Amino acid sequence: MKKQILTLAAISMFSISMAQDIPSSQVPSVILNQFNKNFPKATDVEWEIKGNLYNVDFETGWNVDHEVWYNAEGKMTKHKEDISLKELPKAVHNKIKTNFKGYTIDDLKRITDNGKVVYKMELNSLLNQDWDVIIDANGTILSKIAD
Repeated sequence: MKKQILTLAAISMFSISMAQDIPSSQVPSVILNQFNKNFPKATDVEWEIKGNLYNVDFETGWNVDHEVWYNAEGKMTKHKEDISLKELPKAVHNKIKTNFKGYTIDDLKRITDNGKVVYKMELNSLLNQDWDVIIDANGTILSKIAD
């Protein structure tokens, strides 16, 4: 019993250290100011601390989901956003048409991580294996995992 309690306590502490919801009043003003400047029309804003980064989930426009990470100095380090097919670069679109003919694209996201942009998506087929794929802006497949 004592071992189970210690295990449960350790799991709880680990969960708390992974991410912690916080009110916007606990977000440093340098981060809030930068966020409000970058996303003045953000709605449904939810903040968390993840490690030494501040993470914010929110929506813009027609329910477009965003997830952004800021460091303590207010610099955006990562931005994940839902995008439409028309926002895909031509190189990415061509790679999909060539390598995944007959597949449909679902759950399309643009991820900017320290200035590097990649596109993450689910590729679905009625006849073939579905895939979770990450492609860079030049059309290079970086990851292809069976779904």
